[in-house]
Amino acid sequence: MENYIGTPIESSKTNWQSFKKIYRVHKTSDIKKWLWGVLLLLCITLVLPWTQNIRAKGTVTTLRQEQRPQELNSVLAGRIIQWHVKEGDFVKEGDTILQLGEIKTDYFDTALLSRTKDQIDAKNASLGGYNSKAGTAETQAAALAKARELKLQSISNKILQQQLKITSDSMDIIAIQNELAVYKRQQSAGILMLDSGAISLTELEKRKVNYQNSVAKKTIAENKYLQNKQELINLYIEQNSTIQDYTDKIAKAEGDKFSSISAAAATKAEVSKLENTYANYDIRNRLYYIRAPQNGQVIKAKKAGIGEMVKEGEMIVEIVPAGKQLAVELFVEPMDLPLINAGQKVRFVFDGFPAIVFSGWPSNSFGTFGGKVVAVETAAGDNGMFRVLVTEDKADKPWPAQLRIGGGANGIALLKNVPIYYELWRNINGFPPEYYSVKEEKKYK
Repeated sequence: MENYIGTPIESSKTNWQSFKKIYRVHKTSDIKKWLWGVLLLLCITLVLPWTQNIRAKGTVTTLRQEQRPQELNSVLAGRIIQWHVKEGDFVKEGDTILQLGEIKTDYFDTALLSRTKDQIDAKNASLGGYNSKAGTAETQAAALAKARELKLQSISNKILQQQLKITSDSMDIIAIQNELAVYKRQQSAGILMLDSGAISLTELEKRKVNYQNSVAKKTIAENKYLQNKQELINLYIEQNSTIQDYTDKIAKAEGDKFSSISAAAATKAEVSKLENTYANYDIRNRLYYIRAPQNGQVIKAKKAGIGEMVKEGEMIVEIVPAGKQLAVELFVEPMDLPLINAGQKVRFVFDGFPAIVFSGWPSNSFGTFGGKVVAVETAAGDNGMFRVLVTEDKADKPWPAQLRIGGGANGIALLKNVPIYYELWRNINGFPPEYYSVKEEKKYK
């Protein structure tokens, strides 16, 4: 027993298993090898490439606004008569969703359209009558103008004739005055010759008679001249009277014409107003049937049953359009906004689709989908973050067909490739990622 108590016995020289398990003085250790191996692996890992990225959360939406879920509103107030679809049904553009009934007393008449059409026809007939009356008045005015022209021509001819008569009378008066002067001179000479006994008393009396006859002829000629001048004045008066008379008649005819034109214009305005009313009634009748604006699925019906009242502009159902181009709207912190640019690559993890993500090695991730930034809003939203729209990357695998609008998505915006040690150093110091692009400056001589 002393050997066991005083000096240790080599475990390799004993057959006892307990000594072999307790005393391992001759066993070699591999801790140094493992330590150097781990350090070497760590050094290798530190120089591996790492893809810098920005993470952001968002939801599935559509690229174009008309492809997003839209409300279907009622243009007019009414009551529900009949539903033609139910929630979850797929409809095509133009399919009837429901039928409304009228609730305003002004439109209760079922023959409202036909009665309005009769009013339009009556006004059109009245319009035709006014146009015909205006045409008749215009014809009458033209006839009066022609008659005035002929009448004035006739008076002008008479005036010319009368002027010629006056000229002739004036010439007669001059001839008679010459003759009278001759007879007067003969009479004076006859008196002298009678005193001298050159002529007889009978000859003197003849000369006196001739002189008196010439005076009488002069008086007649002057009276005729004055009568003809008075006749000329009467013709001028008749000419002015004719002009005035026909002017009044033509003015009255033209007044009737313009009055008819004015009445026709007023009637045409009434026709246009009635046609507008008719068109409004016709459109209103079509608005009783609420139709799908595009292909899609009916969801979120706000009214139920028959007879419920619907207000103007009130939402009835919501339609999710079919055949939409999906996109993801991400919300980025203002600090990360300068790192996002149009055309930048983004990886997605959609809710409901399993994925294994290595953020630094996107090529080694599983279950992620590619995207490309198409728009970056320049104003922050109500949540203080900036909205970014990302569409499917056509060069990558297609997005799942099971995606629905409103589903969640986690986005990873890919930046520059850097070594892992640099990324650790950057994060420790709080430096921004490498998003600056160095461009060579062009030198111009």
